[in-house]
Amino acid sequence: MTQAFAQESAPLDFSPRILPVPDPAPAPQVQEKALLRFITCGSVDDGKSTLIGRLLYDSSMVADDQLEALDRDSKKFGTQGANLDFALLVDGLAAEREQGITIDVAYRYFKTDRRSFIVADTPGHEQYTRNMATGASTADVAVILVDARKSILPQTRRHSFIVSMLGVRDVIVAINKMDLVDYSEARFNEIVAAYREMAQGLNFRSIAPLPISALAGDNITSLSENTPWFQGAPLLSLLETIDASGAELASAEFRFAVQWVNRPNLDFRGFSGWVASGSVKVGDRVASMPSGRETRVKSIVTMDGVLERAIAGQSVTLTLEDEVDVSRGDILVGAAEKPVVATRVCARLLWTAETDMHPGASYIVKLGARTANVSIVKLHHLVDIHTFEQAPAHALGLNEIGLASLQFDRPMVFSDYRDNRDLGGFILIDRITNETVAFGLIDRQAPLPLAAPAEPETTEESVAAIWPRLAGDLREKLAPALASGGLIGLGALLFGASPATAVTLGLADAALRPLLHGLYGDYRAYSAKREAERLAARDVVQPDGDGI
Repeated sequence: MTQAFAQESAPLDFSPRILPVPDPAPAPQVQEKALLRFITCGSVDDGKSTLIGRLLYDSSMVADDQLEALDRDSKKFGTQGANLDFALLVDGLAAEREQGITIDVAYRYFKTDRRSFIVADTPGHEQYTRNMATGASTADVAVILVDARKSILPQTRRHSFIVSMLGVRDVIVAINKMDLVDYSEARFNEIVAAYREMAQGLNFRSIAPLPISALAGDNITSLSENTPWFQGAPLLSLLETIDASGAELASAEFRFAVQWVNRPNLDFRGFSGWVASGSVKVGDRVASMPSGRETRVKSIVTMDGVLERAIAGQSVTLTLEDEVDVSRGDILVGAAEKPVVATRVCARLLWTAETDMHPGASYIVKLGARTANVSIVKLHHLVDIHTFEQAPAHALGLNEIGLASLQFDRPMVFSDYRDNRDLGGFILIDRITNETVAFGLIDRQAPLPLAAPAEPETTEESVAAIWPRLAGDLREKLAPALASGGLIGLGALLFGASPATAVTLGLADAALRPLLHGLYGDYRAYSAKREAERLAARDVVQPDGDGI
C-alpha cells in the first residue's frame, strides 16, 4: 500500500564511481514541503473528475495537443453537449468514458509558482472503495466533494472516515454544483453545518468549506462574482497555502526501513532505504530491529555524494561501522529510541475482498518491505458507517471497517499509524489468489469492547450466521481442489492412462490436497505459537492484553 499500504520510494542505483567523495555536502535543513499530495473523493457524480480537469485547465496546465484531444473526446464521449467535458482529462479508461464514471485512481502532476502538486482522482462508487483508499494512503490533504443538491450521502461519510483513518488531517469540503441551487448561501451554510456535525469525531485538524461549480469554474482559481457572500479563498489558493511541511515527522524518532542491501563491490556494503521519520547523522548510535544489535553510522551516501545528516523524506544509503546482520525489511532506529517488537497487535482493518473475513483465517501480511504470515485472532467490533459507532460483529464484509487482533508468525517492528505511516500501515494478501483483501492500520490506543458480541439466540439465526462462512470455505477450498484434481486427471489421460485411472488420480488429488493444506496450516500455527512462547520467555515480546 503504499504509505498504509504504498509508500513510494524511487529505486536507488549506487555505483562505486561516487566513492569516496572528499568533501561532504552540507547537512540539509528542514524546510516547507514543495510537493503537496492531495486526493479528491466523495460520492458518485459529485464532480471529482470535472473538478480536477477544470483545475488543470484554469491553471494553464493543459497542452495544446491535449486540448485538441479533449475537444474531440468531448464530442464523442462527453456529457456536456458542445462544451468541453473536463472529466475526460483524467478519466482515461475506455470503461470510464463509456459509463461516465471513475473506476481506477488517476494521478496527475501539475505545478504553480508557489508549489508542485500530485492529485489523485478517486472513484465514488462503493464497489471501488479499495481504489479510493489506495489514493488516500499517500495524501496530505483531502478535497471532499458534496453535491449541493444532495448534501451528505453515505459514501461521503465513508470516504471522510477512511481519509481520517488513513492519517489525513486537513480537508477541504467543496460544495459543488452551486450553479444548480442558484448559488444559495443558505444551502451552502446548511451543508457545511451538517458536515461539521458529522465530522466531530474524525480528528481533522482543519476543515475548509468552499462553494464551487467545477463545470462553470466558480471559485476554482479565483473568487467568483456569483458568490459575493463568500469571503474565503479559492481552491487553488487554499492548496498553495495549506501547511503540509511535515515538520512533525522530521522531528520524530529516527526510523529507517531497509529496502535493499547495496553491495556493488567487495569494498562497500550499505543499506538503502527511505528515512521514514526523524533524522540521522554520521556517528549516531543506531540499532537494527528486530534483532536489537547496536552499531554506529559510518557514512550517509546518495547519488550526488555523501551527507553529514539525512532527514525524513530522503532516500539514502547508510554504511555501518560494525558488521551487523541487516536484511531487507529490517528497521534501523536510534539506539535509545527502540520501538515495540511483538507478534500480536491490534489493528483497524478496511476489508476489500468479496469473501468475508472470519476470525481464525490466515493471510500473508506485507508491512513496508517485510513479509510474514498472520492469522486473525479476534474481531472486536466493526464501525457503523452511518453513525461511526462501534457495533458487535462476527465477520467483516466488503468495504466494512473493524478492529481486530492479529497474530504474526515472527517478531515484527510496530508503530502506531498515527505516529508513522510506514511502520503502522500494512496490507493483507490472500494465500491462494494473491489478492489484497484488507488494508490494516495499527492502533494501540483503540478502545476495546468490554464483552464479546452476543451469540445468535435461535437455531435459525445460527444457521444464517454461519452459512456465509461455510459457503466461503467451500469456494475457497473445494473449488481449487476440484480444479487441481481435474488437471491431474487430464494430464493422466494425455500420458496414456485409462479413463478409470485418470478419474481415480483426480479424485485422490482433490481429496488429499485440502488435507495437506490443513496439516500445513496447523503446523504454521503451532510454530507461531511456539515462537511466541519462546520470545515471551526471553522477555523480548511483551504484549499487553489483546495487542501492543
